[in-house]
This record gives sequence, C-alpha cells and structure tokens, in this order.
Amino acid sequence: MARILVVDDEPDIVRVVVRIMEARGHVVRCARDGIEALERIAAEPPDVLILDLNLPRLDGFEVCRRIKSDPATRHIPVVMMTAAYVSVDDARRGADTGADEYVIKPFLRDVLIHNVERLLPAVAPAR
Repeated sequence: MARILVVDDEPDIVRVVVRIMEARGHVVRCARDGIEALERIAAEPPDVLILDLNLPRLDGFEVCRRIKSDPATRHIPVVMMTAAYVSVDDARRGADTGADEYVIKPFLRDVLIHNVERLLPAVAPAR
C-alpha cells in the first residue's frame, strides 16, 4: 500500500484516479492546485505524486521543479498528467524538471496503474 497524492483541478479526473488507486489498496489524498500540493507534500510526503500540468496558482512543471530541487522531497516519483498529447518541448521540459513518467488524458486504467506502481518497487501493490 502506497500513499499517493493526486493533484488536479478537474473533479471528474480526481474521482476516477482516486477510485482506481484506492481499488488497488493505496491511500489517496488530493490537492486542487500547485500551492495546495506543495503544502500537502510538506505536511505528509506521499510515496508518489500524480500531477496535472495545467493547474491554477502554480503549474505542474513548477511544482515538479520545486519538489525535485528540494533534498527532502526529490526522491518522490512524479507522474505528470496532461490533457493533450505531449509535445517534444513539453516532454523535454517535464524531463528537465524531474518528472518520472507521463500519462495522457483520457488515460487507460491499466496504463495509469502501471505507470504509478512501477515507480514504487518497495511498495507491494494490492491484488
């Protein structure tokens, strides 16, 4: 069981991701924007972060950059979600900020599970 923080301002996406990850036995918390995400990470660091790119107040690229530049949080794997196909520039920018994986919305359930759980080798996923 892993602790997962889902950061997205689209309630329907959040509900779907929470349902999928909780069904796998993970504990899921949510944040609606980049600032709230950083506050939650500081208070209770997750085992993995599922992070939308297009967020209010602070975008996903900046959230990822801050997490990966902080020695206390740089170990947290980041799965970036985007609502459009990732351009080469976006993929490069995501890699430059330290993103570990991408998921394109709308996503397949199995792709999301695979991309999140493969980043958690020390955490046994529920079956």
